[in-house]
Amino acid sequence: MLTVAALYHFTRFADPAALRQGLLDLCLAQGVKGSLLLAGEGVNGTIAGTRDGIDAVLAHIRAMPGCATLMHKESQAATMPFGRMKVRLKREIVTMGQPDVDPLAGVGHYVTPADWNALIAAPDVAVIDTRNAYEVQIGSFTGAHDPQTHSFREFPAWWQANKDRFHGKRIAMFCTGGIRCEKSTNYLLGQGVQDVYHLQGGILKYLEQVPAAESLWQG
Repeated sequence: MLTVAALYHFTRFADPAALRQGLLDLCLAQGVKGSLLLAGEGVNGTIAGTRDGIDAVLAHIRAMPGCATLMHKESQAATMPFGRMKVRLKREIVTMGQPDVDPLAGVGHYVTPADWNALIAAPDVAVIDTRNAYEVQIGSFTGAHDPQTHSFREFPAWWQANKDRFHGKRIAMFCTGGIRCEKSTNYLLGQGVQDVYHLQGGILKYLEQVPAAESLWQG
């Protein structure tokens, strides 16, 4: 079996281009395949390989500036899910197109999967799905608002057009693995929203930890 590791980490790389070749060379040497994005704001991606190969690459990433606390999620695959290894330089590791958004400056309150149900059932809480429309069609949480965006870039405009609907509400946000909510909650804080929460580990962690009999996920 091969190990698949999904990861992201916000930090500040002064020169992400200088990190690219060493990371790519190690992945190739270890037979690791997948895609990693490097930007001034951090690293994001999914890779697959042998246990030793994945461990070597994760150790390398954690040795990069500000990445010692990198968290990742693992799954198993019987066959290699990727055709090659890519390490690409990007402006953002998840594209929102808002230069002032900086998760390192502050994000919403993290809510564990165990506490999520109670939060989103509260009458003063509005739940917002930050994923794209095609993802929402597959499933979502009961009562969640769907911005019907086709890309994450559209989320700020949707918020500006709809924010009056959420006046006086606490905002609970979620996404697949958590990375979008790092930015969306920082964005709302910057817009003056006081009480912003997001699902720690995203939908994937919720489905992993919450028993089906207790789940509020529909899909």
